[in-house]
Amino acid sequence: MNTKAILAVVMTSAMILSATSCQQSSSSENPLLQESTLPFGAPDFSKIQVTDYMPAFETAIQQTRDNIQQIVDNKDSATFENTILPFEDSSRQLARVASVFFALTEADKSPELSEIEKKVQPMLTDLQNEIAFNKPLFERIKQVYDKQHDTLTGEDQKLLEETYKEFVRKGALLSDDKMARMKEINLRISELQQQWGDLLQEATNDAIVWVDKKEDLAGLSEADIAQCQKDAESRGGKSPYAIVIVNTTQQAPLASLDNRELRKRVYEASIHRADGTNEKYNTFPIVSEIAKLRAEQGELMGYPNAAAYSLENTMAKTTDNVNAFLKGLVAVYRPKADAETKAIEAFAQQTEGKDFKLEPYDRFYYSAKMKKALLDVSDDEVKPYFNVDSVLINGVFYAAGRVYGLTFKERMDIPTYHPDMRVFEVIDKDGQSLALFYGDYYRRPSKRGGAWMDAFAEQSRHWNQKPIIFNVCNNAKAPEGKPSLLTWDEVTTMFHEFGHALHGMLSNCEYNSLSGTSVARDFVEMPSQFNESFATIPEVFDHYARHYETGESMPAELKERMLKSINFQPAYNMGENLAASCLDMAWHMLAAKDVPAPDQCKDFEVEALRQYGMLDDEIPPRYMTSYFNHVWGGGYAAGYYSYLWTEVLAVNIADTFARMGALKRETGQAFRDKVLSRGNTGDLMQMFTDFTGMQQPDASSLLKARGL
Repeated sequence: MNTKAILAVVMTSAMILSATSCQQSSSSENPLLQESTLPFGAPDFSKIQVTDYMPAFETAIQQTRDNIQQIVDNKDSATFENTILPFEDSSRQLARVASVFFALTEADKSPELSEIEKKVQPMLTDLQNEIAFNKPLFERIKQVYDKQHDTLTGEDQKLLEETYKEFVRKGALLSDDKMARMKEINLRISELQQQWGDLLQEATNDAIVWVDKKEDLAGLSEADIAQCQKDAESRGGKSPYAIVIVNTTQQAPLASLDNRELRKRVYEASIHRADGTNEKYNTFPIVSEIAKLRAEQGELMGYPNAAAYSLENTMAKTTDNVNAFLKGLVAVYRPKADAETKAIEAFAQQTEGKDFKLEPYDRFYYSAKMKKALLDVSDDEVKPYFNVDSVLINGVFYAAGRVYGLTFKERMDIPTYHPDMRVFEVIDKDGQSLALFYGDYYRRPSKRGGAWMDAFAEQSRHWNQKPIIFNVCNNAKAPEGKPSLLTWDEVTTMFHEFGHALHGMLSNCEYNSLSGTSVARDFVEMPSQFNESFATIPEVFDHYARHYETGESMPAELKERMLKSINFQPAYNMGENLAASCLDMAWHMLAAKDVPAPDQCKDFEVEALRQYGMLDDEIPPRYMTSYFNHVWGGGYAAGYYSYLWTEVLAVNIADTFARMGALKRETGQAFRDKVLSRGNTGDLMQMFTDFTGMQQPDASSLLKARGL
């Protein structure tokens, strides 16, 4: 998930931006600066050229500056109408330009776009600093807050609250010397995050494992081998076959590769991609500097560390609450994990001998064999039933239709930024057009790892803007004439990201700054985690799990075995997330003076995991420090715990759906009315309570759902 339009562009240092010297085009000719004539005002990628971005940014940034200055120059007493609303509108043009540009730098980055990023980044950071520390502007906002907060109601009051609080959190009340230092830190962090993004993508692409002989790929299916051949060709053909490294620690081929030495190469390529093992790719200097600067930010704002500063604006509120949550899960998880590891090793020893020691690159392989032996199910057996098109149309869309009354009409007439992308008009239950939805599901070298949702435009009644939402994934695209088949994890990822999309598409808010996914980090993942639950509801599952050749539904007996296998050996999935969450918290609870130097970062990582009780070679973090993009390149610093936190909320909500009727339109409408449509217009815990009837989330439900 990426962050929102206005605040993301001009108020946060977490944005990663840039631009190139190019021939200028006039505003009247630049498609990024003109109102689009496409439905919903969708970006017209048939007209946008790389040379349009820099002049568009320059014009939109200046327009934002002019709009801010008009607010400051207003001689009338500050009011909601002449200060808060104009501020809400001040960077709309810039948000439109940035949303298109950063969609491409994330999903289809070219060298030209990368160069543009490097130049725009300081421009946007300067603008962010100008606005955040504009004393006359803040004084007017404060006057409105002091005079009108108690007389305003509803979304007007909430917009005022959030605008005022955001300025305070950015340092508007700091002394001049501290304010100057905060500006320097903001600029430096944004520069470092730009460096991080470029270096990590290069490192991950370079970590590719080349394979000379087909027999070394024994264990992989013919479709997977064909994919390795296609990946090798698209990456220069250094060898006939290539295993591409994705963003997580573990790699899917490790579950199938018979060649133990190749498994080791793949695993080590993954974990060492950016830790300096290859001296060209070492992110630890960036990690160390970002961690120190974030800690200093927290201290400047009067907090003991970056985590305390960050968490104040979340549901969890404090580091004590987050650590209590994580340690409570660790206590239940640890004995289950140890037992799981021993069971896998004992199973492997049946064929490999009693002296065989399970290594981290062996775990997926023998776990898959154990699952096959005990449950008689494997990825190769079920993948033919998970064609990406069927999962999307007959699964993801079908569930949304049953629950929320939505229908989806593919639009072949709307241009996209890549040929693989598809566009759908989303039509509401009353027949009215609700949103546009774009899907970009296949991996390519120009796309960063992972999966996410973002928007070309967020919903706003104030702007008369309907949402334009997109999902991005990194599924393998099969060679021409072959079906693109998914693993179960990839199926649930599609449902997950579409949950975010629904949060954006079903938004019904007055103001852009409050709409859709503009909620706390430890709430924003709830709709997406919850939407995963529809993947296993029998009626939905049977509708999309169809054989790509025959169209037949998955046989009942295979379906039963497959669904039983979802929670087979559940400790690993819990553990890799827990370990990453603990690492994130450990880094961001450091005082600035205690942040380790680059050559000490790995030792710190090991000791931090040890302190949390999560140091385990067999179950490493989902992301090691050196490639933990969520926290060093994205907006999840001191926030990765939110995936587990919101999973608790999601399980509680799924239980409520099950009780009320999971596919009943009335249930979906209640969830839509009380949660999905409301964005950040009210208290988030109250929204949860309004729908579930629960005063507090029940964490025990998570352990049950995880099979723990």
